[in-house]
Amino acid sequence: MFLPVCRKDLEERGIGQLDFVFVSGDAYVDHPSFAAALLGRLLESRGYSVGILCQPDWKSAENFKALGQPRLSFLVTAGAMDSMVSNYTANNKPRSEDSYSHGGEKGHRPDRAVIQYVAKIREAYKGVNVIIGGIEASLRRTAHYDYWSNTVKHSVLLDSKADLLIYGMGEKALLEIASQLDKGISARKIRGVRGTCWFTGKKDEVPADAIMLPSFEEVSKNTPESKEMFALSYKIQEENTDAINGSVLAEPSESRFVIQEKSAFPLSQAEFDSIYDLPFERKWHPMYDVAASNGKKGIPALSEVKFSLTSCRGCFGACSFCAITFHQGRRIQSRSHESLLSEAKKMTQDSDFKGYIHDVGGPTANFRSDACEFQKKNGACKNRDCLGVSPCQNVKADHKDYIELLKKLRSLPNVKKVFIRSGIRFDYLMLDKDKTFLYELCKHHVSGQLKVAPEHVSDKVLALMRKSTHAVYEKFSAEYAKANKELGLKQYLVPYYIAGHPGAGIPEAIETALYLKKTGFVPDQVQDFYPTPGSLATCMYYTGLNPHEKKSDGKFKEVYVARGGHERRLQRALLQFNKKENAQLVKEALIQAGRADLIKILL
Repeated sequence: MFLPVCRKDLEERGIGQLDFVFVSGDAYVDHPSFAAALLGRLLESRGYSVGILCQPDWKSAENFKALGQPRLSFLVTAGAMDSMVSNYTANNKPRSEDSYSHGGEKGHRPDRAVIQYVAKIREAYKGVNVIIGGIEASLRRTAHYDYWSNTVKHSVLLDSKADLLIYGMGEKALLEIASQLDKGISARKIRGVRGTCWFTGKKDEVPADAIMLPSFEEVSKNTPESKEMFALSYKIQEENTDAINGSVLAEPSESRFVIQEKSAFPLSQAEFDSIYDLPFERKWHPMYDVAASNGKKGIPALSEVKFSLTSCRGCFGACSFCAITFHQGRRIQSRSHESLLSEAKKMTQDSDFKGYIHDVGGPTANFRSDACEFQKKNGACKNRDCLGVSPCQNVKADHKDYIELLKKLRSLPNVKKVFIRSGIRFDYLMLDKDKTFLYELCKHHVSGQLKVAPEHVSDKVLALMRKSTHAVYEKFSAEYAKANKELGLKQYLVPYYIAGHPGAGIPEAIETALYLKKTGFVPDQVQDFYPTPGSLATCMYYTGLNPHEKKSDGKFKEVYVARGGHERRLQRALLQFNKKENAQLVKEALIQAGRADLIKILL
């Protein structure tokens, strides 16, 4: 049975008033990959009644009354993606579709959905508790650079006028909050819950042990001094994301203070397993079985995860352009083999299952445990990368557990093949002296092509990306080719590249183009760098500074940033120099860089 979505559902279940109403920018899919369903089922398992108000029309407050006023709180999320990322491309153009909406139609979620939804809830019900969470709220929890307006904005907690914000993966925080709400404590008064942010207008309420961040006023002015302070603020926040060694943070914002409590502790394996054992329907709600206005049915995003297994959370890879570590953290949480096998068996009973498990992974598929023993006991190091250009010598690269898991999965009845489509961190794979996993990967878990993400060729850019050197990718490429040859297989690598990342200029794009020319591979798609809230690369994009490297005068070191659409187009064209429509842009870029001698080589 699905969670209630309308008054009729409440009447059929005999529910007079729901405890929680979950307002989501996504369509309702009752699957653990969708946060509203996962958290709704979790609350339900603890005895709370939960309804889902999915993609309400935000133009009228009346639409937010569809399930009535909840006894405890509204829970608001923009959905699986930041609403601005969902609605606009990296070049700030409206997207043509939304895979989390009925039929993939665009236009079913507003820009800045969290703010819009809370405003209408406040209009509908005065004084009701409103708690915000999800990726949009989590990554905008303090003052942040907003690419779409090209300004620094307040914490979304303040701009939305919500009572409380849950950041990161919210299971533990939400259950603790629910308990306090049930005792009659209003959301605005809840304090001390890990994984939350709250605000106060009283300085004496700021926790004595809080680290004070630069104020909103200091980081929001478009001046060199302000950008220096923005970079400092980001650095402090990044150093305090770990549940073990992180601190409480406080950000002055005009007459108020935003308080970020310490991060929630990672789920234990038993807790992680129990969540995925909840009674999900594992399909979209029947209301999407009818065709949308574009003639399509269902929710496209489900197809990506319906026959996939989430085996882990967190990522100690910490790529600069990715906000996962700012949201999920660097600690790895993994599910047991038993839990994953149980889910896979259920999957094979689905009438649509054709014998193929599409993925077994998470943010990084081949991470199944913390980077090292020190990290388990003391938390992630504040000033040391696990991987990147200079991998930490304490990193324990071990794929034995993952290999055993994959063997068990592919031996299940009715399973023909188990693919791995989550990102493989090839530099971590190369640190493993035992190459069993590489051969297992090639033999059993690839079908012709393996997608990997070297991202760039320039070591200068790769260092800013927190990626391994290009030589590591070339070594992996050679090992991959060797393994496939020995196995008698013809399988290829499909590398992804990013254009316009901080640190990358036209010379670096030319360097990449020449490498692609030499290897004979030119990507069909190139990702333009997208400055989304919460990432180190976005901080560098806005400030032009690297918050992890200082000059002799004590200020942060400058980073070159490609600004404006034209240079970004030039870089992308160089990475796809073989496309006829890019010829003029490639010529322009080469002439601009003083490398007209390369025109005949690339064109």
